Amino acid sequence: QVQLVESGGGLVHPGGSLRLSCAASGFTFIRYAMKWYRQAPGKGRELVALIIAAGGSTNYADSVKGRFTISRDNAKNTVYLQMNSLKPEDTAVYCCNVRYGFRDYWGRGTQVTVSS
Repeated sequence: QVQLVESGGGLVHPGGSLRLSCAASGFTFIRYAMKWYRQAPGKGRELVALIIAAGGSTNYADSVKGRFTISRDNAKNTVYLQMNSLKPEDTAVYCCNVRYGFRDYWGRGTQVTVSS
């Protein structure tokens, strides 16, 4: 079955960096677009970044453009989110997502906290 497992979250000071990873299994990874979402306390889920199948085009929320970079390693079935110049408002649970077989699958998420 489809599984997505995130890692790499943690506590970081404003201006710092983190790299999130999402290991995928249960589907042919290279054929599917992958997305990173986040949800801050008391707020709705926000699409942060996506990368199309085979690692071509990417797209980002305006709030993270120029600071975050999504990438994928199709040999490792893994998608990454490099986050630089982090701000307190980036604090959230970050989850990866794939739409497979007309259904959305989610990992459990990884907590990112940006605080001094």
